[in-house]
Amino acid sequence: MPATPAADGALADFHAVVPAGGAGTRLWPLSRAGRPKFLLDLTGTGRTMLQATVDRLAPLTGHERVLVVTGTRHAAAVAEQLPELGAAQVLAEPSPRDSMAAIGLAAAVLLERHGPDVVLGSFAADHVVTGSDLFEQTVREAVAAAREGYVVTVGIAATEPSTAFGYVRAGDDLGVDGAPSARHVLGFTEKPDAQTAAEYLATGAYSWNAGMFVVRAQVLLDHLAARMPALHDGLRTIAAAWDGPDRDARLADTWPGLTKIAIDHAIAEPVAAAGGVAVVPGSFGWDDVGDFASLAGLLAADGRATTLGDDADVLRVDADGALVVTGGRPVSVVGLPDAVVVDTPHGVLVTSRAHAQQVKAAVDGWRARGRDDLL
Repeated sequence: MPATPAADGALADFHAVVPAGGAGTRLWPLSRAGRPKFLLDLTGTGRTMLQATVDRLAPLTGHERVLVVTGTRHAAAVAEQLPELGAAQVLAEPSPRDSMAAIGLAAAVLLERHGPDVVLGSFAADHVVTGSDLFEQTVREAVAAAREGYVVTVGIAATEPSTAFGYVRAGDDLGVDGAPSARHVLGFTEKPDAQTAAEYLATGAYSWNAGMFVVRAQVLLDHLAARMPALHDGLRTIAAAWDGPDRDARLADTWPGLTKIAIDHAIAEPVAAAGGVAVVPGSFGWDDVGDFASLAGLLAADGRATTLGDDADVLRVDADGALVVTGGRPVSVVGLPDAVVVDTPHGVLVTSRAHAQQVKAAVDGWRARGRDDLL
């Protein structure tokens, strides 16, 4: 059936889940374990990535139907940045168990609180989205398809043969009222090699997987019960105690034993193979800000200098396209086009856009030296 709008234009029975985790190692030292990228303003708008995520979801849910799933280490910072959310809307995980546990916990808690008809949409806290009207229309279509029992993902038109994203292969039209652009998904491929990505791009049948999933909570948990019953049972046990006095006890005795797996592998891939996944194309602007090259592109696309911080503190000489993240000290870049210079109180990074995906190696290197204080 079509998604039912609430009186204020929001979607009835639709709840947004915002997984807020990860350390953003490819954006080190700007993003660190104690202050990951979702807590930062990476685009100079005055709003952090987490705040911007909730801002764009609010017209669809209202603030009262947003859940943020984060680690205990970041729960206080999340609550501080989102004072419009109540304490019950921040679910704190004692340790990271990947996206299936995070989203599954939210689904199970929503099921306990609101019953089997609730539809959830999972939207990462650290993505940049432009074109709010197009985003809202895409989500409305996804909710309509989810109400019919599908696991729905959002596909972003692939513009290059990137090896940094997963790919979704679309099939025939879904034929669901309220979701005219939705299509069946024939399969997922996680981060293919360059040749395979180029072949996918040439067919026109593949899109990038934006990591957004919309599904009825009951449907998601039923799929999980069929494929990973121990993980399902553990999450349901924790959720049943979440709003009561036994929450901490159930987290202590159950959470550490949960399987660590991404929702893509646990649900999306096997359910797609069985015909239960749909995709709605998203024509809005989207970027997962996966490295400094991506960040530089975002800043340049807005017509600004590729500076995060005060551009008056940056001098470029024969260094067109150099990205500079400044912490207040003057920075000069000479003769290094497309350089990346990140100056923070916690460390300095010098690399190039072409090597941006390799920044994680620096994090690994400092960790190998026992310098966890830098990470």
